[in-house]
Amino acid sequence: MLEAGDRAPDFTAETTGGKSASLKDFRGKTVVLYFYPKDNTPGCTREACAFRDNLSRIKRKNTVVLGVSPDSVASHDRFTEKHELTFPLISDPDHAIAEAYGVWVEKNRYGKKSMGIQRSTFIIDEKGKIKAVFPKVKVDGHVDEVLEAL
Repeated sequence: MLEAGDRAPDFTAETTGGKSASLKDFRGKTVVLYFYPKDNTPGCTREACAFRDNLSRIKRKNTVVLGVSPDSVASHDRFTEKHELTFPLISDPDHAIAEAYGVWVEKNRYGKKSMGIQRSTFIIDEKGKIKAVFPKVKVDGHVDEVLEAL
């Protein structure tokens, strides 16, 4: 996994609303890049809604929020509409972005091993360097940790 001080890997990918986004599009702003396993699951929904509910506080710090999961753009669009999310969700179906950030990992759930996203958040500064890393995020209280780090 990447660490504070590392250069954030750039990417270009499809986002909600049929748009495309690259990390370099956000130079000059701080980026909260958070990785989550799956749309419309309990933890992921709580996390997305917490970012949504605190977005005005985050934006006041010249910061944007981007969510990333392996789900399709169509899934992201439904998730966004259902929960009135007001920030882009990035589709990473081949998990290339997750791999670049070191968050595509082997998981062991009830003795069954599979590959998946380790819920993690990266704060990337205006010049594209990683300012803070939150590995193995616990959803409750996470947005407050991010705001404190900003």
